[in-house]
Amino acid sequence: MGIYSVYIISKAGGLIFSHDMSYPQGEGEVEYSRYPVQGLVLEEVDRNIMLKYGEVQNPEITGQPVIQVGYSLVSINGEPVVNKCLPDGRTALSVIDDPSSFPIKLKFKRLKASINERIMLMSMLHSIYAISVRLSPEEGSKGIQCLEAQHYNINCTQTRTGVKFIVVAGKSQPKVPELLRKIYELYSDYVLKNPFYSLDMPIKCELFTANLVKVLDSYERERGSIYSTTTANN
Repeated sequence: MGIYSVYIISKAGGLIFSHDMSYPQGEGEVEYSRYPVQGLVLEEVDRNIMLKYGEVQNPEITGQPVIQVGYSLVSINGEPVVNKCLPDGRTALSVIDDPSSFPIKLKFKRLKASINERIMLMSMLHSIYAISVRLSPEEGSKGIQCLEAQHYNINCTQTRTGVKFIVVAGKSQPKVPELLRKIYELYSDYVLKNPFYSLDMPIKCELFTANLVKVLDSYERERGSIYSTTTANN
């Protein structure tokens, strides 16, 4: 996958815009015959029960987990878990902690981050950016421009006014710096020139979003074309 999401952070560190192009979905189910559940540590995050520690490996593919840290509990024995509870009102954690519930089947799924989680994460990224500038041994450092993860990169650029543009993209996505500049141009044309928009406020401009989607689609198609050409040559 190429481009996953786009974020815009205000000068003060608040999330003022987010847009998802796609979000990889993953899910898996595991059965425990005896109490207690071992190897997994669960915690309550907002309205979900999330896997904090541990993972369950795919028995068919060595080294590939089917349940990973960050996945949320979505059902117990086929009963949906909503707002951390089962349909009969029992909390999911109380059921898992009850020996009489075993054997038990737990189904996990990777869910999109809630708006509260996104606000918190972007605030943390804003702080990390500031720390990178402060720690730089060179004058005039522009801070973090790219954070590399195993399967994706977090690309960042900051304007002179302190607004940050973030693109989360796959490692094979080409021309990300150019894409960041293009997003800034759209922001200047459709947001800053909007007489009804106030700085540092959430961006709710349909023209900006519509044109952003067009730009992201064009970069996705370009990536697909490059990938197809490379595959054919190989």
